[in-house]
Amino acid sequence: IVMSEKKESGNATGLALGRNKGHIVKKRYDFKDRPCYRKGRISKSTELTRDLVRGVCGFAPYERRIMDLLVGGGVNAEKRARRYAKKRLGSLPRAKRKIEELQRAIESGRHTK
Repeated sequence: IVMSEKKESGNATGLALGRNKGHIVKKRYDFKDRPCYRKGRISKSTELTRDLVRGVCGFAPYERRIMDLLVGGGVNAEKRARRYAKKRLGSLPRAKRKIEELQRAIESGRHTK
């Protein structure tokens, strides 16, 4: 008997012992479309609505200040902007996300003083 020969893995035999031990079950393929896996994704209509509101209302005062910090530069401007955003938004991941969003707005030319 050659030990290097391997049985095809993943095929349960229904036995309690051996390489492929375990209860034989049918593979499920329908679990990928559960609604909870969509949580957090932004739909097209929501994105359009937010874009429209942003176009009409503009930026909040704290967002304008962050953009001024990013555009104005100075010593360690991005770190200072991140610190200010963290203070306003409550957590570092939120601050990083907000700063990325505002930098995209600056690059696209929507930043007005």
